Amino acid sequence: MLLPDNIHPDHSIYYNGAFLIESLKKGTSYQIIDLYQDVKTKKLMSFSTFILCIDWLYLLDVARFNAKGEIELCY
Repeated sequence: MLLPDNIHPDHSIYYNGAFLIESLKKGTSYQIIDLYQDVKTKKLMSFSTFILCIDWLYLLDVARFNAKGEIELCY
């Protein structure tokens, strides 16, 4: 759930997605593992939560994969 009512808010996709956006705002594109490592320096999260955040940001057209397969922020 994006905003669950039965778990702590900092475990939600909505909250954790903000850390991905913060990393992507640096203006560079990332390989998926490099982005995960960058995000983990700010917020400890599982890889499955990280992937769910990427999926959610992709569906919202906030993040995209470029021709090289790297993740970047949509403008």
